[in-house]
Amino acid sequence: MPRRKVREEEIDEEEGELGEVDEEYYEPEAEYDEGHDLTELEGVGPATARRLREAGFTSIESIAMSTPAELAVYAGISESVAQKIIQAARNRLNIDVMSAYDFYQQRKAVQRITTGSKALDELLGGGVETQSITEIYGPYGSGKTQFCHQMAVTVQLSEEKGGLGRGALYIDTEGTFRPERILQIAERFGMDPESTLRNILYARAFTSDHQMIVTERAEPLIKERDIGLIIVDSLISHFRGEYVGRETLAERQQKLNKYLHKLLRLSLGYNLAVIVTNQVVADPGAFFGDPNKPAGGHVLGHGVTARLYIKRGKKDRRVVKLVKSPYLPEGTVEIAITQGGIEDV
Repeated sequence: MPRRKVREEEIDEEEGELGEVDEEYYEPEAEYDEGHDLTELEGVGPATARRLREAGFTSIESIAMSTPAELAVYAGISESVAQKIIQAARNRLNIDVMSAYDFYQQRKAVQRITTGSKALDELLGGGVETQSITEIYGPYGSGKTQFCHQMAVTVQLSEEKGGLGRGALYIDTEGTFRPERILQIAERFGMDPESTLRNILYARAFTSDHQMIVTERAEPLIKERDIGLIIVDSLISHFRGEYVGRETLAERQQKLNKYLHKLLRLSLGYNLAVIVTNQVVADPGAFFGDPNKPAGGHVLGHGVTARLYIKRGKKDRRVVKLVKSPYLPEGTVEIAITQGGIEDV
């Protein structure tokens, strides 16, 4: 892909008051959505707007949810300029301190996606909710990927049937996504198989950096393709494989935390749901009970909104436990995984 150099002389005179770019930066040329006129923001002229779009900040929402340091790095502007642009975006969206009642009214925009199981939906308060990150962890072969395949289908159902009528973005880090499985689940719900597959954007991530870049570069497609669900299966795999040893733990956790906040900002900015799968580690000190605990440490535990633990039961049965939620009580349900996907027992 061709790369282009941007120099100080490309900056518009009208932007000079906010400061100039101190260093050259390089960014691959890319096509982007022109649907948002970023020049409507105070302090953003045509040159800065172009750099922001090329960096993946194609909407006012994405700018408002970013940090000055992040915007400065990716857009090639100073942090002081980035701070003013972010503040202008937040003012435009009326992001400010509000009363709990106003926040309660705002929360009414939250939607839920059916899991295909009435028992599991009830456990989750009606389904997987938007504007949040839902984590599902468990041993290998427990059904995490099956859950993700099913959610990529049910999000496309109409709102009357428990979906959002929107598409899904599936980021696959372990190479376990299978279109054939999508067809089986779509058939169960009476959906057109070809349309169901076309409404799922798929990306295979080979490293943790690739995983993060794919997520960042997919943002323009979220609005263009009306994405209502982002799936990362699995979240932790590359991070665990690349950062080995205690001396790299701090760097790994910092990077993981940054990625989680990126996913959360996308969920808030576009009213979509995020589902991430996680692996388990064995606790050698556990002499009684289940020795499995989720990988990722406290950073991941604090970063997700809801946490589900899934494990094998008898035959095709799976036991799902709600371990963490800001407002729902802990509980356990039993489900079955069949040819048609996840179903009630």
